[in-house]
Amino acid sequence: MLFIALLFSLTALASLAHRCGAPGVANWPQRMRLAMAVALLMAGSDHLLTPERYLAMMPDYLPAPLQLVLFTGLCELAGAVGLMLPRCRCYAAIALAIYFVCVFPANIKNAMDGLQVAGLPAATWYYWLRLPFQPLIILWVLYAGELIGRSKTAKNRAQAGEHRLSSPAKK
Repeated sequence: MLFIALLFSLTALASLAHRCGAPGVANWPQRMRLAMAVALLMAGSDHLLTPERYLAMMPDYLPAPLQLVLFTGLCELAGAVGLMLPRCRCYAAIALAIYFVCVFPANIKNAMDGLQVAGLPAATWYYWLRLPFQPLIILWVLYAGELIGRSKTAKNRAQAGEHRLSSPAKK
């Protein structure tokens, strides 16, 4: 749930930056993409710098928990970079959507077993409240990756319109 709050806060900051004239955040997918990338850079870095915080979240049936925590951190970092690269954006969004599905069992484990991790609430209700937000995160990354949202025809028309405006008119 802290991740969702971070996404909304960073998106609001990107929207404010757009109002102040900052380039690269002119539309919602761009703002949401930047927010997701920054949030993933923060989360991925935390996975690598303090993996012990995440070990308690790992379901017992998964092998090599430390290596999996480090791998998830690398996935988050790679996904953040991929979202920001236009040629990789769609692939990164798909990979991150799959990633967010794959980490959902750990969220269920936390809700069922409770959790005592530094920097996270100890209340059980927090982990139950987190569960319904996972689909929102998946939709967020797919929208930020421009895989859902605007229809393909609307996107194609917009690109064609931009192209016509920048090309000399043919008679």
